Amino acid sequence: MSAVADLDTTAPRQATRPFEIRRFRRGELGTADDADLVATEEPFEIRLGYSRSDGSRAEEPVSITMRTPGHDEDLAVGFLFTEGIIRAGSDVQRVVTRGQQAADGLINVVRVELTPGVAVDFKRLERNFYISSSCGVCGKASIDAVAVQGQYDVGATDFHISGAALGQLPEALKTKQSVFEQTGGLHASGLFDAAGAVVALREDVGRHNALDKLIGHQLLKGKIPLSNNGIIVSGRASFELMQKAKMAGVPLVAAVGAPSSLAVGLAREFGITLVGFLKADRFNVYSRPDRIR
Repeated sequence: MSAVADLDTTAPRQATRPFEIRRFRRGELGTADDADLVATEEPFEIRLGYSRSDGSRAEEPVSITMRTPGHDEDLAVGFLFTEGIIRAGSDVQRVVTRGQQAADGLINVVRVELTPGVAVDFKRLERNFYISSSCGVCGKASIDAVAVQGQYDVGATDFHISGAALGQLPEALKTKQSVFEQTGGLHASGLFDAAGAVVALREDVGRHNALDKLIGHQLLKGKIPLSNNGIIVSGRASFELMQKAKMAGVPLVAAVGAPSSLAVGLAREFGITLVGFLKADRFNVYSRPDRIR
């Protein structure tokens, strides 16, 4: 598929909703009704279809999250992959919508059908494999959990990019965020190549969802691991985003905002180049600066 098709910058249907508002300007509250587009936030349930030992099919609920409608298939598959529930695109037979369509056209339940014979780790369905940085447990334990599940040696990846190309990424990401341009209310994750070109992008009200959508899209296209690409995120670099990048084999993560301490720790542990406070003419490099020319 072409890079243009990968970008898919057209705003997904129902990604925004209009609301009547009154604007306060120059010290006065307007009297005339006006309208503003707001990013849609809707609940989204992921269910897993799998084979029992006797060959019959069963269904298990996996997750409920709040998301912006659009690219739901990518989100479901990306979530299952970055949580370690599936290991490859071939584990997925198909993704189907479930439930009754709402009046606004939304169907907020999908079922990911696993290929017959793919085993399911039910303990992993009960608890995320990493330990959240907010749970009060040692950060080292969180990083060690990622090491157990990660398939790819990101530290050995030969990926390089110029500082000038990195500096162009925030503006490139912004110009391709169709829903953010309308609402100002979405996070974005972009996939870029060694020349600094953004070749794929996903948006969502949840920053974790935006990255899961991006990774899920690449997984379904058979492009994981993403050893020849970097990822730029529109906000800060958290531990969870770094964990997802590690699972996808991404050698460089660039954030427009700040990184957390656990994000830096994970990047240094696994050899991921981590860039923070990315702007056109300056940025900070927290790990593996050798990848930046």
